[in-house]
Amino acid sequence: MIGWGGRDRKMAASSSIVSVAATASSVPVLPSSCDFSNLREIKKQLLLIAGLTRERGLLHSSKWSAELAFSLPALPLSELQPPPPITEEDAQDMDAYTLAKAYFDVKEYDRAAHFLHGCNSKKAYFLYMYSRYLSGEKKKDDETVDSLGPLEKGQVKNEALRELRVELSKKHQARELDGFGLYLYGVVLRKLDLVKEAIDVFVEATHVLPLHWGAWLELCNLITDKEMLKFLSLPDTWMKEFFLAHIYTELQLIEEALQKYQNLIDVGFSKSSYIVSQIAVAYHNIRDIDKALSIFNELRKQDPYRIENMDTFSNLLYVRSMKSELSYLAHNLCEIDKYRVETCCVIGNYYSLRSQHEKAALYFQRALKLNPRYLGAWTLMGHEYMEMKNTSAAIQAYRHAIEVNKRDYRAWYGLGQTYEILKMPFYCLYYYRRAHQLRPNDSRMLVALGECYEKLNQLVEAKKCYWRAYAVGDVEKMALVKLAKLHEQLTESEQAAQCYIKYIQDIYSCGEIVEHLEESTAFRYLAQYYFKCKLWDEASACAQKCCAFNDQNDNLHLSDKLKVIISAVFLEFRACAHVFRRRCRIRIEKML
Repeated sequence: MIGWGGRDRKMAASSSIVSVAATASSVPVLPSSCDFSNLREIKKQLLLIAGLTRERGLLHSSKWSAELAFSLPALPLSELQPPPPITEEDAQDMDAYTLAKAYFDVKEYDRAAHFLHGCNSKKAYFLYMYSRYLSGEKKKDDETVDSLGPLEKGQVKNEALRELRVELSKKHQARELDGFGLYLYGVVLRKLDLVKEAIDVFVEATHVLPLHWGAWLELCNLITDKEMLKFLSLPDTWMKEFFLAHIYTELQLIEEALQKYQNLIDVGFSKSSYIVSQIAVAYHNIRDIDKALSIFNELRKQDPYRIENMDTFSNLLYVRSMKSELSYLAHNLCEIDKYRVETCCVIGNYYSLRSQHEKAALYFQRALKLNPRYLGAWTLMGHEYMEMKNTSAAIQAYRHAIEVNKRDYRAWYGLGQTYEILKMPFYCLYYYRRAHQLRPNDSRMLVALGECYEKLNQLVEAKKCYWRAYAVGDVEKMALVKLAKLHEQLTESEQAAQCYIKYIQDIYSCGEIVEHLEESTAFRYLAQYYFKCKLWDEASACAQKCCAFNDQNDNLHLSDKLKVIISAVFLEFRACAHVFRRRCRIRIEKML
């Protein structure tokens, strides 16, 4: 495991409680307490950070803070804080900042940076550097869309990144960066694939400015497993609880995530639409579809114009084949904002459910033109190319998804499926292993691994995978059948019979009337097994159940069916003869 500089280095953060009513140029070091007892103080902090982030153009962080503040009780007039006092540097840069912020808000980033050049205040300097960064990102995205298209390997780079890194590095070494400057420095390092350095800087940013959600979120995107999380020296602030809940959800540690969110609801954030949506996403991740659908429907009633996470909601409707509900959601989001990434993904899911895969892929491409780093669109587009048998395009889409987020198990699993179609078992084994590492308790990953091991003739490993899939809760009810067939192939008749018996018991105990194609295969094998063991009653019962299946079932060859029917007739005749002989013996004994 790589070492993190933030673990050994003392951060420039004070553990003492500093007043939130600080100057705008010197961003306040907010309380490093994890105590939720004073919700009024927390609301003051949220309102303050919402204003500070809005002044610097960090709109998503500002919106998150404002939504969280809205979920808390309103403050009386006497407790509302006045704006932070203006410093001498702020006064000198006020005209340039006001003009540049107006240009920034209409996305004229180069123009904003031009008028901010030479400003000395922390706020103006951040907006100057951030404008340059966003200008480079906008040019990169425009060039990517115009010249290469969404499925080409992106060779276009943000040309401003290296210059920004040099300038911010000098400021960092001189300890002249505030919490927002550290955040931007970390973003630049992440874009340059300097992951270790970026993590260190983001950790430092959370110490200097704990209330900035953007720094926590960027840090979350760089953590790949729980071990990496343990080595981070994070500030002991109430914001850490939101961060841990979020990262647990991303790392598929759903039980821990749900416990964290429940704790946050209990301390007073029960009205937070963000927390409710995250809980719904968590239930989606563990495939508790009914619970997730219920929460999303309730969320839609509370916040009918919400678009965030609605693509996840559409995934649930897609899995349940709820066409009318998905159609209504797609039309509703189009009326709200047809040019949002989530809206395009919802429409793509709708067309995919109608088997119009070309149209679905087109809408996922539109989503990627709006945001080339939107993970869900890459993964869903890979699925659509798989449906269209375009394996090369599917591979590219899944690889882009992994570049955006290496924790996306769906992309790894999709790559495994693609290479399985291409009959490249060693490749698909690698990708299935990666998917399994991310979802160790997902039976689908284990069954896929078992099938791959079976094709590579590694039968011992295959048996382990199938049994593990059954032990963790087989979603598709196929692990025991595959394990039984493997035992059957190895002439391990007793183990095969036990697997088939458990499979049939599970099918009949689930309480659902489902057509299981392998059920007749299980009864056929058990009939033959009991026949060999001279258990006539059990063999007869299994043979009769096997014969009761529809003749259109392709799992049994005609010769196998004839054998089963003949065995059933023979067993019935033998049973009747046994009864007849017994009755004759009783009558003879009475006569004597």
